[in-house]
Amino acid sequence: MKVLLLKDVYKLGRAGDVKKVADGYGRNFLLPQGLAVLASAGALKQAERIRAQATLQRDVLNKEMGAVAAKLANIVLPFAAKASETGKLYGSITSQMIVDAIKQKTGIEVSRRQVDTQPIRNLGEYKVRIRLTVDLIPLVIVVAHREGEAVAMPEAAVETEAAKAEIAPESSAEVAA
Repeated sequence: MKVLLLKDVYKLGRAGDVKKVADGYGRNFLLPQGLAVLASAGALKQAERIRAQATLQRDVLNKEMGAVAAKLANIVLPFAAKASETGKLYGSITSQMIVDAIKQKTGIEVSRRQVDTQPIRNLGEYKVRIRLTVDLIPLVIVVAHREGEAVAMPEAAVETEAAKAEIAPESSAEVAA
């Protein structure tokens, strides 16, 4: 089945694109949700107009969400968990737990569906994508460590902390001069 996308659809395409999809996906999801219409001759004539409108809406949304993406970029979320000697967690760190930690640390509301990861079941450092818009996908660093052990700061977080420390003395030196 060929459909014309009316809105951006994750992992399928952008608004105004004509895509060939499985019949069930188109009939049961895309068409009822208002995300697409059948690619008829009349609909194809409107494709360029739909593409232009979607580009404008996408630009406005990216400007609004840019500040949120900057706040979320490279934040570190430590999770203390019980683990075996081999490093396998007793349980897992889920996307809902990541969403709750983001809200607690930054105050930003994110849906668990926007967190692009499988449940974390081993100790270690993981880079998790948060899909704010089609174009804005900041990375959040999740560190799973044993309960009672100190958290080792990831390299990216150490670099950002060092950059902040370098910026602070320079700005105070400028004020003094």
